[in-house]
Amino acid sequence: MDIDALITDFPAGITAIDTGYVRPSMTASHLIVEQGRAAFVDTGPNSAVPRLMAALEAKGLAPEAVELVCLTHVHLDHAGGAGELMALLPNATAVLHPRGAPHMADPTRLESGSRAVYGDQAFEAMYGSIRPIPETRIRVVEDEAQIELAGRPLRFMHTEGHARHHYCIHDPGARIIFSGDSFGLSYREFDTARGPFILPSTTPVHFDPEAAIASVQRLMGAEPEAIYLTHFSRVGDLPRLAGELCDDIRAYVDFADRAADKQDPEQWLRDAIRERLFERLDAHGCDTDPDWRCAVLSADIKLNAAGILVWLQRRQR
Repeated sequence: MDIDALITDFPAGITAIDTGYVRPSMTASHLIVEQGRAAFVDTGPNSAVPRLMAALEAKGLAPEAVELVCLTHVHLDHAGGAGELMALLPNATAVLHPRGAPHMADPTRLESGSRAVYGDQAFEAMYGSIRPIPETRIRVVEDEAQIELAGRPLRFMHTEGHARHHYCIHDPGARIIFSGDSFGLSYREFDTARGPFILPSTTPVHFDPEAAIASVQRLMGAEPEAIYLTHFSRVGDLPRLAGELCDDIRAYVDFADRAADKQDPEQWLRDAIRERLFERLDAHGCDTDPDWRCAVLSADIKLNAAGILVWLQRRQR
């Protein structure tokens, strides 16, 4: 493994590690290092754990130096490898939202739900077996809780909209936020002279458009200079991106209203989302090859349409 090809260093002791989930540059774990102590933000699946341990070694850090494993939420592309990683980090505490903590202590329901979505074969290929984290090694954080890493304050902000068990981490000293999926997705393949391209993550089952917009606005209220996304790492130009995210969420609500009476509402939603994203990519100056665009975005389009449909069905009850 060439770990140097998989990590990117940023200011303030932050390193992004490509977890290798699905494809390169799709999902990142972030390592924060402060005065020889360390924290991971999100882990990726089990297959990412060797990369995370190799990144520690590349930074000259022993496993004992890691104090925190912060899981922004318990979707398995973010937290699936947390149990395996914790087993290798003797001094680490897993930091979780109150609604997410029970699912990492006993991942039975989390795993069964994901198997129902993906099927056993695909689930095994992507995630393997989810290892529980002992309750004694879990710390639950309420909204606005603060934890220090070697004196460096980290503020935990509950942010609903993508998932009800989601928090973001505000690092006020560095003027940055680790946003999980609350500030959307921004793949580096779509960067142009205009800057990064962004899109929301509206996956099942907790998508709530009003809460998602409120979360984006709350993050911007902290006045960060940059935000670190799990998909995929650091972005700036935040006022523009926040506006585009909120515009897309509002458009998705309109799509839901229009899809309600379609014969196949989920397929209609996929087509509507794809068309909107392609129009935005055109305006952003991205490669116009539709096959290439679909190769990057097809999984997100499918999941986003499913999440909008679940929200629509919930609203209609």
